[in-house]
Amino acid sequence: MSVKNNTATGALALAALGVVYGDIGTSPLYAFKEAFAGAHGMAPTEPNVLAALSALFWAMTMIISIKYVWVMLKFDNNGEGGVLALTALANRAAQGAARWKLIIATAGIFAAALFYGDALITPAISVLSAVEGLSVAAPTLEKLILPVTIGVLTGLFFIQRRGTGSVGRLFGPVTLLWFAALGILGTVSIAETPSVLRAINPVYAIDFAIEHPYGMFLLLSAVFLALTGGEALYADMGHFGARPVRLAWYGLVCPALLINYFGQGALVLRSADAIQNPFYLLAPDWFMLPLVALATAATVIASQATISGAYSMTLQAMRMGYLPRLFIQHTSDAQRGQIYIPAVNWMMLVGVIILVLEFGSSGALAAAYGIAVSGTMIITTLLSIFVTLKLQGRARLLLLAALAVFALLELLFFGSNLTKVVSGGWMPLALGLVLFVLLSTWKRGSTLVAEQRRKLDIPMSAFIAGTQPDVPRVAGTAIYLTADPAVVPSALFHNLKHFKVLHEQTLFLHVVTADVPYIEPEQRLKVERLAHGMYNVALHYGFRQEVDIPDALSRIGDYGIELEPMATTFFIARSNVADGPGGMPAWRCALFSWMTRQSEGAASFFNLPPNQVVELGTKVML
Repeated sequence: MSVKNNTATGALALAALGVVYGDIGTSPLYAFKEAFAGAHGMAPTEPNVLAALSALFWAMTMIISIKYVWVMLKFDNNGEGGVLALTALANRAAQGAARWKLIIATAGIFAAALFYGDALITPAISVLSAVEGLSVAAPTLEKLILPVTIGVLTGLFFIQRRGTGSVGRLFGPVTLLWFAALGILGTVSIAETPSVLRAINPVYAIDFAIEHPYGMFLLLSAVFLALTGGEALYADMGHFGARPVRLAWYGLVCPALLINYFGQGALVLRSADAIQNPFYLLAPDWFMLPLVALATAATVIASQATISGAYSMTLQAMRMGYLPRLFIQHTSDAQRGQIYIPAVNWMMLVGVIILVLEFGSSGALAAAYGIAVSGTMIITTLLSIFVTLKLQGRARLLLLAALAVFALLELLFFGSNLTKVVSGGWMPLALGLVLFVLLSTWKRGSTLVAEQRRKLDIPMSAFIAGTQPDVPRVAGTAIYLTADPAVVPSALFHNLKHFKVLHEQTLFLHVVTADVPYIEPEQRLKVERLAHGMYNVALHYGFRQEVDIPDALSRIGDYGIELEPMATTFFIARSNVADGPGGMPAWRCALFSWMTRQSEGAASFFNLPPNQVVELGTKVML
């Protein structure tokens, strides 16, 4: 590899530190402490400390270092990762089997719904655990923890609309400094008590599991806190590529995290009282307040990555038909992936503040954390198993065996996390269930609307064949947006019914969202000449791309079609849903109708010029 390529890989690995590893990188603030100070905390004795470290070491090795950083990065959908990208990959592997497609879609929707629960808890627990260092540095400042936490989180959500481009370049260096601090603090502590390194031996965890099986089962829920953020490795691979993500993990992140966890364990072996906050007590007094500031900066970066992930997940869900159109603001002229979705932003802010006020401490929040992430991990593994079953070659059996082991471990983690349900774990499950109902209702309702339209609308072939030459033509171009090019758009039907004219040039335009994340610009536009000056126009986009109809149509001149902006009108049909003898219960129909009303208009969503749009309402009975 050339020096230039090595430099580019290194730069991407540095950038990946803040975005990909922000969540898992801030886990040392609370994960190890929770094994001893949580609801099912153990006594901080030497056998228990070594058992906890041993279980943590091997869990991180198996689930993160092997499963996510090595295996899952191979399950890419044209370079993109994440549960929705994997869902699309599994759908293609299903090869038209309707039953499997339904199961895959349901699993993908539920995993996406659980993701939002994680996206709410991550900023709350991360920032709160960082600010709690104030009470360690100066106990008199303890009363400031909640106000400072809420202030930091509020400021973070308020700057989202301005974009993160101006501060994003600092994310990598700040996170690099954070991981360096983790490694140095841990190394100093290990040097004082090197016997802690015995915990690398899995025998300590195995012996503890044999002697205290229920204790190990409960311990797993605390150990799992060190793995939260693992899904981000997979979900964000498209931003950086597999090689930089692996380089950052194996070269810096994993060693720094493990050294810090073992350093905390060494500290507790020296002084059991340190379990109250072993992370901050690793630091000398003079470094305490700077460490609080650095930890707060690191958790803000981790929260930013989670918020951006929620925006990205929402955009993918809209593209794949699981959510209505929402207003999207692009915050960067240079990077199209940087977006801001106000509705998601403000709902997340309210949810995060409620969590901070309701739980009040990182320890209490840890009781709610883990269920959503472990559930998503299981679904990711099961979808990967399904895709692997469709592969050919001898390596398939080895991969299936590895995935089966991962699934077993994750089921144990999920079962252990279920013990937290009463003490707060119900919250992400309830939120996930609500979001699952919303996502599945929109998908089902949209499918029924399309079916109703197909029953009522005229087939395009019959319309073209029956178009009378004596229908008056008016100058200009009419572009009708349609979801199904096989039928006449309802907007055209009503236009003919009321005005009894056609434009000299008529385009039936539909946007096709593929199961791949990106479509190359030269493959974007497909034009089919019909008759009487009419054309079918298809615009192909990947599910991670932003639709810009005017930009795509700027190339239509290559097909001999001239579009004069001042003589071109876009016609859009907007559905009004009413309860009827359809395929959804009344409550679900009402929910779908409400979601329809919240939907962003097609004109702004597709970036259409407002002074060239005509919208016609239609009524659909479900």
